[in-house]
Amino acid sequence: MLRVTLRGSGLPTVTLGSGETLLFGRSPHHALPEDDLEADLRTTAIALPRCAPHVSRLLGELVVGEEIARLRWHGSGETQVSSLFDAPGGARRVTLAEGMSLLLDEGENQLVVMRGRQTGPDTFDDLSIVVEVTPSVSEPAPRPAPPDDGIANVTAPAPHLPRESREWYVALALAEPWLSGTDDYPRPPSNREIYERVLHWHGYAWNLERAQRVDDAIHSISALAFGPKDDPFRAGAGRAQNVRFAIGRRTAEVRLVTVEDLEAAERAATKRNVPPT
Repeated sequence: MLRVTLRGSGLPTVTLGSGETLLFGRSPHHALPEDDLEADLRTTAIALPRCAPHVSRLLGELVVGEEIARLRWHGSGETQVSSLFDAPGGARRVTLAEGMSLLLDEGENQLVVMRGRQTGPDTFDDLSIVVEVTPSVSEPAPRPAPPDDGIANVTAPAPHLPRESREWYVALALAEPWLSGTDDYPRPPSNREIYERVLHWHGYAWNLERAQRVDDAIHSISALAFGPKDDPFRAGAGRAQNVRFAIGRRTAEVRLVTVEDLEAAERAATKRNVPPT
């Protein structure tokens, strides 16, 4: 038998045993079984505190079996799962997208929902949840009563850059090495390369040939991607090249721009540059 414990900042500790299921998210109670009394008795729903409005009502479904614990991800955004286990290298890190499932390792598994916790009117931090899986023959602790569901049911859009704005195009150029996946070790582009890519995609580059214009845009992107607490520009950490590397990767990870955005920009550039017949 297994015992699975879920805990996090401001979250009451929840302990499950084999045969039980936990639903968690911003407001997951709508997903509880309605017509199956036996399933309802084995299923708990818990709302995560201080979730940002763009976090899905149902993020994850944690199913505890006799020998395995499975996490099914239902959130519209991606999450990272890190765990430690007894194997060469001793660790793994997996990114889950909507519809994906993952068998959790014994020991501590950490889920990070990027920009999932609201700390102010327009500021967000990462939301961290720890799921600990341990073998056990003891009875699971009583389930806590589900919290009062007073949260609005509508899922808000995630914080984003205005599409086809100057910052959107700079973010696309900055994250392109990670979005294209053509480089085993992505290198962040220089100011000149960013200017040339934006000019290629849009035909107009907002005076980005001036390095200060590019730097200003990257500062805005970093503040949105990391939030004020972890913004590397505010922390003043590391060399400029290392900071730009971190911002480019984070911009791709939190999907400020996507592979689909990159493909659309390339199609628009191709269409604009085709001579009329």
